[in-house]
Amino acid sequence: MNAKRTTKPSKSTKLFVLDTNVLMHDPLSLFRFEEHDLYVPMMTLEELDANKKGMSEVARNARQTSRMLDEIVSCCEDSIKDGIELAGPSHELATGRLFLQTEAINSVLPASLPTSRADNQIIAVALHLHQTQPKRPVILVTKDINMRIKARALGLDAQDYFNDKVLEDTDLLYTGSLELPEDFWDTHGKGLESWKKDGRTYYRIKGPLCPDLLVNEFVWQDGVQPLQALVKVGAGKTAEIETLIDYSHAKHAVWGITARNREQNFALNLLMDPDIDFVTLLGQAGTGKTLLTLASALTLTLEQKRFAEIIITRVTVPVGEDIGFLPGTEEEKMTPWMGALEDNLDVLNKPAEEGEKAGSGYSGSYSGEWGRAATMDLIRSRIKIKSLNFMRGRTFLNKFVIIDEAQNLTPKQMKTLITRAGPGTKVVCLGNIAQIDTPYLTEGSSGLTYVVDRFKGWPHSGHITLLRGERSRLADHAAEVL
Repeated sequence: MNAKRTTKPSKSTKLFVLDTNVLMHDPLSLFRFEEHDLYVPMMTLEELDANKKGMSEVARNARQTSRMLDEIVSCCEDSIKDGIELAGPSHELATGRLFLQTEAINSVLPASLPTSRADNQIIAVALHLHQTQPKRPVILVTKDINMRIKARALGLDAQDYFNDKVLEDTDLLYTGSLELPEDFWDTHGKGLESWKKDGRTYYRIKGPLCPDLLVNEFVWQDGVQPLQALVKVGAGKTAEIETLIDYSHAKHAVWGITARNREQNFALNLLMDPDIDFVTLLGQAGTGKTLLTLASALTLTLEQKRFAEIIITRVTVPVGEDIGFLPGTEEEKMTPWMGALEDNLDVLNKPAEEGEKAGSGYSGSYSGEWGRAATMDLIRSRIKIKSLNFMRGRTFLNKFVIIDEAQNLTPKQMKTLITRAGPGTKVVCLGNIAQIDTPYLTEGSSGLTYVVDRFKGWPHSGHITLLRGERSRLADHAAEVL
């Protein structure tokens, strides 16, 4: 193809050659390269065509990409050889041009690379462009690691597609809490205002930290006068903070559960807050994510009657080999995936010490067994287990929705789930981004990382990263050393 443009490209613009997996991963990648130009080889179009059939996420993305390319090409009034302006179709998101391969390119690959393979044909196109446009950076963009290695071995520049990654380093991910410096009250106490409302103490502060404080971020300080508070107004010259309910005290126990550390106390404050519609809890195994969420859900649904029922869903990605088809209804098929739910229900409904039943309202050493069984039946009648496969098109009214193992969701799947929420519904996402089982998802591109980053600072959402394991000394040690 003659890749010369009618207007000479500036030295800063690059030419990105797109592999098929980039377009099938993110159809909007066509508009993500700003002022730079894109080149789509014929083999990329062939592979899109080969992958368009089916109901999978990949097939849907292939069809969407084909539709977008059709719209872009049909809008073009000039010759396709000169490139198609992307400014119009992308609504000024991209200002470069899109080039399609319009003629055959003679292979310049080494004899050891078979030209029958689609990957090698795309590499050959990139090599041809690199040789015919030596003064311009030509970069192959692909999510295939081996293809990147082969391209670099042949002297080509090759990159991964980074635009879907929320963060390069997950250590920079928003944790939801901030330790205040020792001199906090000295630097922020000037003109301090304080008042009480509904049993809570509020402080209006002014100082250098205020512009960085986000709404619903927790601030804390240990020492002689320990403080645990929630930012109600932030990101300005002044900030307002509100003291928390102490869920570590037995009188504030949630379904018999008390917070065992600072982060669990923060989490319970988010879960029990009626003004917060969306909560994300991150943490390694044994930090109490599922237990705290279930305890809050049962209290809010059965005791306070704030929600009609609890809906639990999770991604069905096996850690080992798949065990084949499962018999029964949707709920029965999901049961093997819900072992965590059963384990936590046992904890929440176990006979407590000295004959008191944790959260069940029954007492007595054995006389409470009937009560315990009745409570278990009541709990099960209010908990519905749903599969992700049937979520599209649904609307949940007055439900407490728990999305477990959310780290295995893509950003698009996460959007599909969260947008199911109707009036009066609370959505809680739980996960550990160090345990991603879905192929092609990384800590940086997981849907859970995505929502934590996008929702931070919204007045009706909250996030906390749980740090300390409370399961057992064995589990804590294993999490550290393995």
